[in-house]
Amino acid sequence: MYKIAVIPGDGTGPEVVREGLKVLEAAGKKFNFKYETKIFDFGGERYLKTGKTLEEKDIEELRKYSAIFLGAIGHPQVKPGILETGVLLKLRFSLDQYINLRPVKLYNSLYCPLKDKKPEDIDFVVVRENSEGLYKGMGEFKDKGTKDEVAIQISYNTRKGVERCIRYAFEYTRKRDKRKKLTLCGKTNVLTYAWDLWERTFYEVAKEYPDITTDYAHVDATTMWFVKNPEWFDVIVTDNMFGDIITDLGAMIQGGMGIAAGGNINPQGVSMFEPIGGSAPKYTGQNVINPLAAICAAGMMLEALGELKAAKAIEDAVIRIVNTKLKSLAAGKMGYSTSEIGDLIVKSL
Repeated sequence: MYKIAVIPGDGTGPEVVREGLKVLEAAGKKFNFKYETKIFDFGGERYLKTGKTLEEKDIEELRKYSAIFLGAIGHPQVKPGILETGVLLKLRFSLDQYINLRPVKLYNSLYCPLKDKKPEDIDFVVVRENSEGLYKGMGEFKDKGTKDEVAIQISYNTRKGVERCIRYAFEYTRKRDKRKKLTLCGKTNVLTYAWDLWERTFYEVAKEYPDITTDYAHVDATTMWFVKNPEWFDVIVTDNMFGDIITDLGAMIQGGMGIAAGGNINPQGVSMFEPIGGSAPKYTGQNVINPLAAICAAGMMLEALGELKAAKAIEDAVIRIVNTKLKSLAAGKMGYSTSEIGDLIVKSL
């Protein structure tokens, strides 16, 4: 019996979560696994009513669950940064979800903005360190508000944090068993302290994985190759900020935010799975948002829980629908409503 904590969140989050849960129910019946869910109201509406984001007692309760299924966080009436820091980052840091896992996979060439790229050309995974770096929130102002003001933002990297991320990436590359190639993406020529640590650790750990081919690419070069030669990549490991940036580019080349799912992983604890497109408040309540990213996130959650057949069946159903039914992956242009796409996936399952 899996215990799933569900955080529908803000904007279109509840709409896509509804379809993800619909598919989860169908998969449970087909593959004979049992689960129970509990809805949590963390997000913008709760903050506007109570002034609260996420408290320690909330974190402690979430530790009791098998996984977390998240819709979206972000409310137009809440100042940017409050919910992101108070809910998303607090969840990731408090539950030590130190890996952000982002598969970048093209399902249909029609929806790729790159010329002449096929599904076999765009099939890689980004392993992003998820608990350190610039997102640690460390820094200070000096002489704030004056002409001599200085703002300092610290990229905080520990050997322990870097090594466990890199080691996870090597293990994932081995388990994925595609090209068995792991690329370190960084900026060793300029960010000499943090990336000296990353590079040294990467090649030290690599000695334990002689079956894995390794290489290195600067982050700016990586963005070029994503566009020009995405087929070069198998698994990429990088830090928090660079991972945040390159995975959005990855989402675009795989067809857009409507198909992009991700996981915040604690291999020894509670992991959280989500569509990465945000709350998209302008589409709220219109039943036009693409739920496939949330459905794929539900599939990733099942894979992490060990329900591999169910996870693959969900992905296969998504591939079938993307290739046979949809006119577009963009909100309002798919040819079907949000709920109708959920029904199509269930039927395909």
